Parts: sequence; C-alpha cells; structure tokens
Amino acid sequence: MTALTLSTAGAATLRADALVVGVAKGPKGPVVAAGAEAVDKAFDGKLAAVLDALGASGAEGETTKLPAPAGLKVPVVLAVGLGTVPEQDESFDEEALRRAAGAAARALHGTKKAAFALPLDDASAVTAVAEGALLGAYAFTAYQGGEKKGAKNGGPKQPLAEVTLLGAKPRDKEHKAAAERASVVAAEVNIARDLINTPPNDLTPEAFAAVASATAKENGIKVQVLDEKALVKGGYGGIMGVGKGSENPPRLVKLTYTHPKAEKTLAYVGKGITYDSGGISLKPAGHNETMKCDMAGAAAVFAAVVAAAKLGLQVNVTGWLALAENMPSGSATKPGDVLRMYSGKTVEVLNTDAEGRLVLGDALTKASEENPDAIVDVATLTGAMVLALGDRTFGIMANDDAFRTSIHEIAEEVGEASWPMPLPEDLRKTMDSPTADIANMGVRMGGGLVAGLFLQEFVGEGITWAHLDIAGPAFHEGAPYGYTPKGGTGSAVRTLVRLAERTATGDLG
Repeated sequence: MTALTLSTAGAATLRADALVVGVAKGPKGPVVAAGAEAVDKAFDGKLAAVLDALGASGAEGETTKLPAPAGLKVPVVLAVGLGTVPEQDESFDEEALRRAAGAAARALHGTKKAAFALPLDDASAVTAVAEGALLGAYAFTAYQGGEKKGAKNGGPKQPLAEVTLLGAKPRDKEHKAAAERASVVAAEVNIARDLINTPPNDLTPEAFAAVASATAKENGIKVQVLDEKALVKGGYGGIMGVGKGSENPPRLVKLTYTHPKAEKTLAYVGKGITYDSGGISLKPAGHNETMKCDMAGAAAVFAAVVAAAKLGLQVNVTGWLALAENMPSGSATKPGDVLRMYSGKTVEVLNTDAEGRLVLGDALTKASEENPDAIVDVATLTGAMVLALGDRTFGIMANDDAFRTSIHEIAEEVGEASWPMPLPEDLRKTMDSPTADIANMGVRMGGGLVAGLFLQEFVGEGITWAHLDIAGPAFHEGAPYGYTPKGGTGSAVRTLVRLAERTATGDLG
C-alpha cells in the first residue's frame, strides 16, 4: 500500500522525486490551479504558457511531465488536468480532484515519492485527493516478473511508494481524520481489486473464505463459514445447486462487525461466483475470459465490512459472502431441474447461467432472519444492466423509493456512477413456472429488472432492501483512466462504506 503523509512544507522546498500540480482548462488555454503558485514562480510565471506550447489544455486526466527549473528541489514536475475552470467563487468538484490525483499517481508508477500540490480548500478536498492518489497508485503485479524484481530487471514497474499532500495540515483534526479515512477506504478498495484480479485457480470458494476469515479475525470481526456439508444440512439449495458441478465446493461466509453503541444494523450480501462458466448453459466463446470477476460483489461486501471495523463506525454491519464456482459436469444442475431454496421456495432452473440470483436468494433469506434495519446486495448480476447503463454505471433497485434515492445520492457523493432503476410488477409474472414456485428466468427484455424482482422474492417481509447490479463497472477491460485501473475496480465499496457512515450518524435521508 502506498504511504500517505500530510505536509505544510512549501512546494519549492520539499524534496521528492516528482511534484504534481493542477492545471485547468480555461477559455484561452491552460490555467494553473491553486496550490502551484510556488511552482509557477519557479517557471518565471510562465508555467501555463509552457504547458500550452507543449499542447496541454488542462482537460480532465491529461498529464504532462516537465523538467523542473532551478529553485525546486524535485527533478520532475507533473501537470495534471482538472477539467474546466470552475465558476467564480466555486471550488473544483471532488470527483475532478480524485480523478486528477489518480491520473497523476498512475503516471508516476516506478517513482518512489511524489508531492501533490493540488487545490485543497477543505477536508473534503483532502479526502478526494488522498483517495484518488492511493487508488491511482494501485497495480496488480503478484503474477508478473517471476523472480525478477523491479522494472530494471525485466519486472513490472512498482506503484508510487509515497504520496505527500502539500497544504494538508498534519495537526489539523479534520485534515488528519480525512487522510486516515481515505487511507482505510482506499486500502480496502485495493484489497477488493486484488481479489477480483486473482486467477480463479487460486481464488476458489474455499480460498476466498480463508482470506475473509483471516482478515476478519485480525480486525475483531466475528466469522462463520458454512462448508458444503453444512450447506446441504441447512437446506441451502440455491448455493449448493450452483456449486455442485465443481470440484471446488461452495461456501457461505458470515462476517459480523458490531459496535457497543450501535443503534442500527446493516446487512450486506455479496454474489461470490469465483468463476462462472455458465454451467450446463455454457457461455459462448469470448464471454469466459473475464469471469473471474463474478465474485466482485462479495469482494465489495468483504472490503466494506473490514473498512467499517477499521473506522470504528457506530453501526452493526453483517456481511454475507455467497461463494460458489459455476461449472459444467456430470453433477451440475441442469436446465429444467428444480431447486428448493433455503426459504423453502422452489425454483425451476431454466438457465444455469442465471446462477447469481440463486446463491443470493439463499443468502438474502438467511440475512433476513436477523431482521436488520436494511439489506443491500451487490452483484455482477446481468449483462442486461450493462446494455442499459454502459460499463461505468451500476443500477440500483429497491423495495423502498426513499432508500433507493439515498443510495443513489451516496454513490454520486463518493464518485461512483449509478442510476435508480424500477421493479415493474408486470415483469414478475414472466417468471411464473408450471412446475415450481418461480423460474430463475423471465422475459429477455428488461432482464436486469427481472433479476431484481427475483431477488425481492427472498427478502424478509417488512425489511428495507436494495440491489446494486455492478455488472458494468466491476471489471474494466479498457485503458486505465483517472483512478480506475484495468481489471478489477472495487466498484461499490465506497458506496457501502459511506452508507454505513451515514447510518451510524443517523444522517440517512
């Protein structure tokens, strides 16, 4: 994990390997942002002109490296675009700061120490820049380079090792708290990314459960793991129905964080399909290669519970990780089979590739037994949601409009793109089955909403519930941007943490 420090030292006097400054897009060219005054002075007041001559515009995420002039104690200045100059008396948007810091940190892979002289108007800006830098510095290199170490020996470039925020006061309580929170949240997002990026031959349900157990115990979180024998005995037909086709048996992991003064309890439920072949309804060629990411919901839940514990939030948070590997074999569930879920409800399986809703159904019922104040499930559930919202936005469905609105507002606040989606009653009847209580498939059009309606069937009566379909943003296949890397993103972790914080303070809309 990249180290984070705060400093009131001047940009011209701090020693580092690189100095990051912000530049915005003005009506007549790039404009140097606040925080970079000393650097601009070192360029004789011509930093904006130099950047303009080099083709820099200040556009969001744009990075330009410059040799540092005399008067600075760094060899390199990195100018990063913040986007359009804000209106008079307005500050830069927190997400713009977060993305700029992330882009800068990515551009400085292989660098030991960088000082960030970006605009820091308040503690919220400190949080945004710190989060962006720590998330942008992420790299998954566990399987690269063999025994070679470092780029000079043929290995991968290592992430930026240390970030210093200039203008952030280490003795200021708000600034210090903002930096500490950012460090915790970013660390857990990056842990979720590591899990998502881990190859499925190494991250089986049993291995995931072991990681969760060890981390939970280190952080004072109670843990319970149900293995395949306990799942059969307990009647978890959904989880067993998905996992029985694999040589790697399923697990249901319960993580319990409690606070002695907590008045509210949240239950987070995560889909944890450590590899999804589609089962007997095998996925076509070209759709299997990234299916190690189908456990991203469980990774988000795991990370959020650990973050809540590390932050000492005054709320009880229970995490449920429904872990299974969906494989075709002689013992696999077949289309046409009927499963008896943990709730007692029977499900006709029409498509074994609609497996996430089956493991979540059991976990939602189990979570409901404890009657929490709210349940939120997180899942890479449907390709239909990607078609609807693209690959950067997750959908939010809920049985309570106000709760859905609150989660949407929270997600936008922390910089995670989301959109509220409906649960049309007319789509429920398309899952009627002549054989069982419900089928696991309905009409194709609106498939993401159908999946949400299926899950709603397994939520306890009177319990507030929301479903986050993160199928689009959970795994990024394109070029990195801002603080978003290629591969696992840790989508929804920050939203779940902020929801827990809001619940703890009673500030939930």
